[in-house]
Amino acid sequence: MVDEERDGVPLSSLDAPLGDGLGVTKRALVDYADAVAARLVPVLAGRPLSVKRVRPGQAPFMQRNVSKGAPDWVRTAPVWSEGSHREIHQVLCDDRRTLLWLANQRAVELHVPFFRVGGPGPTGLVLDLDPPEGADFPVVVAAARLVRQALDDCGLAGAVKTSGSKGVHVVVPVDGSSFEDVAAATRALAARTAALDPELATTAYLREDRGGRVFVDSTRSGQGTIVAAYSPRIRPGLPVSFPVRWSELDGVRPGDFTVATAPALLGDGDPWAESLPGPQELPADLVAEGHTIPIARVQAMHEGKRRKRAATAEQAAGGAERDA
Repeated sequence: MVDEERDGVPLSSLDAPLGDGLGVTKRALVDYADAVAARLVPVLAGRPLSVKRVRPGQAPFMQRNVSKGAPDWVRTAPVWSEGSHREIHQVLCDDRRTLLWLANQRAVELHVPFFRVGGPGPTGLVLDLDPPEGADFPVVVAAARLVRQALDDCGLAGAVKTSGSKGVHVVVPVDGSSFEDVAAATRALAARTAALDPELATTAYLREDRGGRVFVDSTRSGQGTIVAAYSPRIRPGLPVSFPVRWSELDGVRPGDFTVATAPALLGDGDPWAESLPGPQELPADLVAEGHTIPIARVQAMHEGKRRKRAATAEQAAGGAERDA
């Protein structure tokens, strides 16, 4: 049953719960998307979307392929999926009505890559800062300031936003580099960040190796994705990934920004567009350094296999001793 229509998009079940344990209605998500469309659509436009959806009674799920029965005006882009070994068609959210259609689909989280369809190459890189379990937000803020120092040291600038969860994202617009070089530069920046204060920050991909430190994740650049600025997250109250000025970072908490509070905080402004520096050329020495650093996810996979083999051998040796 259609409750109302906006921009030609039929909207249904608006006063029903959005999903289990979220404490908001579907209307809250649709109204938020409508209120911030002028800021959110430019962040999404031209980028193949991965969306995380909810349904009452089901666990949240990530969706990359466009939904069956999507209106013919919903634009898509063909993208090769390594996971399913086939070409899929991902949504391009280039206008308000597509954003409203996604909200009506209960697409809460909107994840974007650092490239646009038909573009010349990667548009940016990100360092994703993930705090240790139980840590307060100021620990992540301290790590973000390390990232800023590492950027300053090599002549780069970035903008910062809350992740909408527990961490922050530091985003650096780039130009004129390949995906491989951008990914390499991200690894080098992560390593330089951790080296500034090894007791606070680490690049250890395996959780058991982090020792209570903030994880400086370099794996989301290149062909990876991050949740878009202004996107809600699937958490109680629907917190939002929200831009923060560097000068104000010490005074914020992730819970300050939700679908209920963010529109009023934005007013007529667009802090993400205002805080992002222009595209920058990556320093050659940073890229070269990064190419000497193993890809964290691949290195962790090999290390995990090594540890499993060692544990199996130890168990076998223990069993042999007991049998002797």
